[in-house]
Amino acid sequence: MPVALYALTAGAFGIGVTEFVIMGLLLDVSADLGVTLSSAGLLISGYALGVVVGAPVLTILTARWPRKAVLLGLMAVFTIGNLACALAPDYTTLMAARVLTAFAHASFFGVGSVVATGLVPANKKASAIAVMFTGLTVANILGVPFGTWLGQHYGWRSTFWAVTLVGVLAFAVIALLVPRSGAPMEKTSLRHDLAVLTRAPLLLGLLTTVLSWVGVFAAFTYIAPMLTRITGFSDGAVSPILLVFGAGLVVGNLAGGRLADWKLVPTVYGTLVVLAVVLAGLTFALHNAVAAVAFVGLLGAVAFATVAPLQMWVLEKAQGAGQSLASSFNIAAFNLGNAIGAWLGGVVIDHGLGLGAIPWVAALVPLAAVPVVWWAGRIEASRALRPVAAE
Repeated sequence: MPVALYALTAGAFGIGVTEFVIMGLLLDVSADLGVTLSSAGLLISGYALGVVVGAPVLTILTARWPRKAVLLGLMAVFTIGNLACALAPDYTTLMAARVLTAFAHASFFGVGSVVATGLVPANKKASAIAVMFTGLTVANILGVPFGTWLGQHYGWRSTFWAVTLVGVLAFAVIALLVPRSGAPMEKTSLRHDLAVLTRAPLLLGLLTTVLSWVGVFAAFTYIAPMLTRITGFSDGAVSPILLVFGAGLVVGNLAGGRLADWKLVPTVYGTLVVLAVVLAGLTFALHNAVAAVAFVGLLGAVAFATVAPLQMWVLEKAQGAGQSLASSFNIAAFNLGNAIGAWLGGVVIDHGLGLGAIPWVAALVPLAAVPVVWWAGRIEASRALRPVAAE
């Protein structure tokens, strides 16, 4: 893999830390800024909303820029946003800074995916995407725990100062290592770029992404209470178990990229089915300590094994126009799945099914994505046959 890919990985690492580290600092933020814990929790929702809105806005605004310039601009937005978080005098300013930072999220991964696939031969495109997303997995394993520790010991602002430094370093390595290209991100007009979003197979691809991660986050959002209240682990045991989840993320991410390079569509089918099986199996594994830890690791592996195949699948469906825009929308689709998944888990609890029912309910969602993939394939196959029939 070319060294430029690892510059993209550095940017992905910083963005991953910013997105998730706030979860471990909610108590500190609420106490320091004098807001309720639930209000502090809205900083997570605000970021997710910023990701969804930022995907089309920034990608459209920068559609005619060279891709390297776009990546550098996005890292500048990311760095300034985190600096604003570190300096925020009140809750409102912190929320605005979080939303600003989130604007760079989807566009960076969207444009970065296109850049990554352009750096390697055709048979390594999905693996290249997986390498870039490794930054996100490492952020969960190392960056978030360290950022949480730093914020708890030296104040939550110190975490954002540290992430600002990561942003500066990522900007520097992207400037040095990513090759410059004079070509704009897309050669088509904005009308053509937006038209790609009307393609039924592409929309079904985005729906598949949403459904897959609804299942993941329905279970992952409530993994700590499931481990403590059902399996019987102590609160202190949860963090080490989540390291197993993080290790699974890295393995699954790279494996998903390799498999997608080998056979893309079968990998999309396979990862969705295996994800459903692992979620269903977690229902029973939670009643045994060893099995619970093993299935938490498997969940991490299978969850991120879907990322590179789904991202590559959407890129293929946008071939010829609007790739960067479609790619950014797919990143937004992952985040939309996260938000819906967390809501779904809460619905399961509120309607009396209990924590133990969350995994098997979550398993039904990626399973529902399988016919969506089949439907997209049928549409593409029928369109491919039309010119032949006309002749």
